[in-house]
Amino acid sequence: MERTELQTIIVERDAGVVTITLNRPTKKNAITTEMWNELLATLGEVMHAPRRDRVLVLTGAGGAFCAGADLWQAPGEEPRHGLASMRHVGAAVQALHNLPQPTIAKVRGVAVGAGANLALGCDLAVAAGDARFSQIFAKRGLSLDAGGSWILPRQLPLNRAKELAFFGDMISGDDAERMGLINRAMPDAELDGFVADWAARLAAGPPIALAQTKKMLNESSGRGMGAALDIEGASQTVNFGTRDTTEAIAAFADRREPRFNGR
Repeated sequence: MERTELQTIIVERDAGVVTITLNRPTKKNAITTEMWNELLATLGEVMHAPRRDRVLVLTGAGGAFCAGADLWQAPGEEPRHGLASMRHVGAAVQALHNLPQPTIAKVRGVAVGAGANLALGCDLAVAAGDARFSQIFAKRGLSLDAGGSWILPRQLPLNRAKELAFFGDMISGDDAERMGLINRAMPDAELDGFVADWAARLAAGPPIALAQTKKMLNESSGRGMGAALDIEGASQTVNFGTRDTTEAIAAFADRREPRFNGR
C-alpha cells in the first residue's frame, strides 16, 4: 500500500483503489482553505491516472466524515473575498463530480453542510446507520453550497429537498437510506468491509466503459431520448474498439473473469 500524508488529508493507494481521508479529526474534519487546495490537487492527480486509480473512496478520520467548512478566521488572517472563496470551493466540488472514475463516500459520524454535499456528490454513498447528515446552512444564516442545490433535487423529490434545506435538521444514516439520499446504511462494524468490497469490484471493472456510463448518467437530465441514444451509440463504438471489450468477450467464451486494463 502507498500512503501519503499531506497537511489536511491522507492519500492511500492499494490495488487500484485510492482512498482520500479528510484528516482534521480534532475539528471533525472541518474543511479549511488548505484542505480544499489539497483535495483539488489530489483529485487532479487521480483524474489523470485512470489506469492506476480505478476507484476513489472519500472518508474522514477520527469517527467523523466532515463537519462542513471551517468558518473560523484566525486572528490577523486576511479576509477572503466571498465570491473568490466560493469559486475555489466550487472548483474542488466540480473536480470530484468530473472524475471519470467511480467514487464512493464512506460516512461515519457527522456529515454536515459542505461535508454532507461532498459525500452526496460521490457516485455512491454508504454510511453507518448512526451517521448524521444535515444541510445545516440555514441554521448558520447561509444558503446551500458545495453542490447541494444541484444534488438534492436529483436525489429526492423537490419538496423533500426543500425540507432538508429549509430546516437544516439532522437525519441519521438509516433515515438517509430510507429517503433514497444514500445507497446503503448499515451497522458501523460492517461499513469498512462493505465499502472495500464495492471498491474492489469497481477497481476490477472496465475503466473506459464505466467512465462513459458515469458521464451519460450524470448528464442524462438534460437530454431527450434521441440524444441519449446517439451518445450511447458513440460510447459503444468506443468500447468495441478497446482491448477491454475484446477481453470481456474472450473471458465469457472461456468461462473466466475478465482482466481489464483500461485500454
